[in-house]
Amino acid sequence: MTSPTSEHPADLLTSGNPEKPGILFLHGFLGSGRDWLPVAELLQERFHCLMPDLPGHGEQRSRIQSSPIAFHNAAVRLLHAVQPLHSGRLHLCGYSMGGRMALYLSLRFREWFTSATIVSASPGLEADEARRQRQDSDGALARELARDFDAFLERWYRLPLFSTLKNHPSFKGVLAARRSGDPQALADSLCALGTGNQPQLWDELSANTLPILFCAGEKDPKFVEIGRQMVNLCPGSTLEIFPGCGHTLHVEERTRFVERLTVFINNHRDS
Repeated sequence: MTSPTSEHPADLLTSGNPEKPGILFLHGFLGSGRDWLPVAELLQERFHCLMPDLPGHGEQRSRIQSSPIAFHNAAVRLLHAVQPLHSGRLHLCGYSMGGRMALYLSLRFREWFTSATIVSASPGLEADEARRQRQDSDGALARELARDFDAFLERWYRLPLFSTLKNHPSFKGVLAARRSGDPQALADSLCALGTGNQPQLWDELSANTLPILFCAGEKDPKFVEIGRQMVNLCPGSTLEIFPGCGHTLHVEERTRFVERLTVFINNHRDS
């Protein structure tokens, strides 16, 4: 594991050999780059893993202002952060909020990447009114988060999409890691990078030229359906449904996820 230095800041962990194919891992809401360490440990002999913290998460605790271009600006800053750490194109792998960011990068910055794996994520909301309503609900959720973080976490993990995670042996560790977050920074991030402020990408899927693997858990029906819709619209893509898993399939079935990710990347090294 590479320790943080001036070249490897605390909010960007790396693992493996920089001469190997690179994978950029993007975590979900409330998480950090460290969430991907168990996956990176299984891959570091064959790949160079880059695991940044998204704005407002982990060590990136500076305030992020919500604006119509906040999502785009975060994507550009992310590319600038990882560029010095790996030469050549990267493979992408993102989960939930990180999956939405990974899909944005795949479609808007294709030249940076060789493949993308999108886990439990969507291309956003198609209708303007739906996005406005989601911005309002994201704002209300952010205020709740900032006001009483412990109550928010308890409510958040009662959501049906996390039911399988709550029964998983790793859940206590996940929850403990979440409690270390900065509530106000996370609230700002939700407003700036939440689904309500994400540019809708449905209309861009048909122009995709990058190999994409969409992943969803069998017990997460909303994202199974979104995955089916995306793969029908998106050339060069496939959908993998993980039996018995919910939203956090890469945690619940880590070994199988790593195996599937490795096969996919090896099949698309020279795309």
